[in-house]
Amino acid sequence: MAGAIIENMSTKKLVIVGVILLLFQAFSFMVGGLIAPSPTTAINYVATKCVDTVKQRQEPTWFTPWGLNPCDKIQTFEEAMAKKIGANNIVFAVHIPMRNMEMSPWFQFMLVILQFDIAFKMRNQIEDGAVVSIDVRLAYRDDAVSEWTEMAHSFEQRKLSCNFTSTKALENEGRYYDCDLLPFMEVGSVAHKYYLLNIRLPIIERKKVNVGIGEIKDIRLVGIHQNGGFTKVWFAMKTFLTPSIIIIMIWYWRRITLMSRPPVLLEKVILALGISMTFINIPVEWFSIGYNWTWMLLFGDIRQGIFYSMLLSFWIIFCGEHLMDQTERNRFSVYWKQVGPIVFGSFCLFIFDMCERGIQLTNPFFSIWATDIGTELAMAFIIVAGICACLYFLFLCFMVFQVFRNISGKRTSLPAMSKARRLHYEGLIFRFKFLMLVTLTCAAMTVIFFIISQVNEGHWQWGEHTVEVNSAFFTGIYGMWNLYVFAIMFLYAPSHKRYGDEQSSGQCITGDTGANSGEDLQLTTTITHVDGPTEIYKLTGKEAQE
Repeated sequence: MAGAIIENMSTKKLVIVGVILLLFQAFSFMVGGLIAPSPTTAINYVATKCVDTVKQRQEPTWFTPWGLNPCDKIQTFEEAMAKKIGANNIVFAVHIPMRNMEMSPWFQFMLVILQFDIAFKMRNQIEDGAVVSIDVRLAYRDDAVSEWTEMAHSFEQRKLSCNFTSTKALENEGRYYDCDLLPFMEVGSVAHKYYLLNIRLPIIERKKVNVGIGEIKDIRLVGIHQNGGFTKVWFAMKTFLTPSIIIIMIWYWRRITLMSRPPVLLEKVILALGISMTFINIPVEWFSIGYNWTWMLLFGDIRQGIFYSMLLSFWIIFCGEHLMDQTERNRFSVYWKQVGPIVFGSFCLFIFDMCERGIQLTNPFFSIWATDIGTELAMAFIIVAGICACLYFLFLCFMVFQVFRNISGKRTSLPAMSKARRLHYEGLIFRFKFLMLVTLTCAAMTVIFFIISQVNEGHWQWGEHTVEVNSAFFTGIYGMWNLYVFAIMFLYAPSHKRYGDEQSSGQCITGDTGANSGEDLQLTTTITHVDGPTEIYKLTGKEAQE
């Protein structure tokens, strides 16, 4: 009876495969930590105050803080009052990037955060629940002399969340509020060299628009984009890993189809896992260098969601197939209670993502965090997702424990066997348990490295070398899941070795007879009762044990 490679490969060869995979895993971490730069870069901008002298314009005019035709500027609002310039005639202009710099498609995305510098005044304090109304335009161009082309125009509202740490007294006038950062803009591609933001804060007193928001002194923006060097390393990894997973997947399924029996559920799920890994690997991001594909962020989220949904479902089915009775095994409908919540949770996250990045395809200034309802809904999604992830991990640990207990129950038959057969099955059980522990370790490593990347300063100094921890997290975890899927398809592919024939020959040599041969016959019947990918898979059927 031919089993899987994990059962029939010699221990020496299996150790060599494991060492090679560990070396590739270490290399994937080192690529991010030592070669790639930090994943993102943040640049601070202070908006330039431009003066619009025309009260009613028929066509939009772009106000540039510097360049060939810079706008008329003022330094402070006191200067504007002295020149009798109204607040509605002031335009805050921000040029992205800084002087003598260019944006690049290698930056992949552009995220902009907004912060107001608001001074405390006794007569003009920030009211509770104050909301800022913003008239914002976004334009682009690809050289320093051509006209600006409008990319987006929107009227947005952002709720202020400011705290004045000093006593609200006359002597503290002029001190600044401590205001939270506000989400402002997200663009899914950086296809142009220069971008320009024109921001207005229109005041309409009869409609209470921008009334009670304090005395705004400056507008500060933080522009965040992916580093071009990290993008190149990331693309190179995807380009290298894609053919590796495709080749092992084709090889795995070819071995399955060469067998006389039809594929069982576990083998089909392993193939589906390989397909989902291939889907996330395919480096379609290369096209974003030449094309303005603003939907790439959303597409990337969808690909990740499909892979993680398939991975979570695979673990449930993998454990379940080693727990089910023979009559219940090999039926996908049995797992609807476990897989159903995974699919539902993934669908909810997809809806949440569509409400954010889906709308941003037409309006980059939209943010679900801009309103109280949106913020509560987003926080609810995140909290529920975190609770579900913890419950899933605990449930997975419980299933692994059940599988271990189920296998331990089968070990009662081992002492009565011949020594060669007993050692064979003890080796199979050890290899299976080791693979299950590796699975839990991979899941735990993902959570641990994610937490480390959030709480540490982003890089560690190691002698003369700087280790980029965040980059190492991205490349290391991405490489780990590719190696995991590769190992699963390789180890669970059918083996050409036939242990049963070799074992029967070995029995003739050792001369085991009597009770031992009877136990061997009983276990052999157990194993061959139902076809499956591995001998452990067949051994764990409850009906066979009964």
